[in-house]
Amino acid sequence: MKTLIHITSEKLDPQACLETISYPECGGIVSFVGTVRNQTKGKPVLKLEFEAYEKMALKEMQKIADQAKIKFQVEEVLIHHRTGLVKVGEEAVVIVVAAPHRKAAFQACEYCIDTLKETVPIWKKEFFEDGEVWVSAHP
Repeated sequence: MKTLIHITSEKLDPQACLETISYPECGGIVSFVGTVRNQTKGKPVLKLEFEAYEKMALKEMQKIADQAKIKFQVEEVLIHHRTGLVKVGEEAVVIVVAAPHRKAAFQACEYCIDTLKETVPIWKKEFFEDGEVWVSAHP
C-alpha cells in the first residue's frame, strides 16, 4: 500500500518516494527534497531537531495534498516529513507531485512546501556550537 502522507523519525528515502508516485497518464512528476543545510545566516548549524503534533500534522498534510489536487488538477501528492534529530545533509521533507503536465506539477509542489511551512504543526530547533534555538518555520 502506498503511504502518501507520512511523518517518521526514520531517514527519508527520496527515490522510494519517487517510485511510489508513478502513473502512466502523468507526464510530469516533480519532487522537492528539503535537506538540512550547514548554516543559517552565516552561523554554522550542527543539526536540527523536528517535533510534530503528529495527529494534527498528518491531517493538515492530507488537507494540503487534497487542496493541491483540486487547485492544480494533479493526479497525486506525496508528503513525507522527518521528526527527531536530523543531521546536516539529511532529508527533512520530501514532496512528490504527479500531474498530466509539468506546469501543474511544479506549481502544486511549490504550493505544498509553502503551505506546509505555514500551517502544519511541525517545529524546528537549530543546534549551534554555542547553543540551540527553536525557530519559526517561516523564513
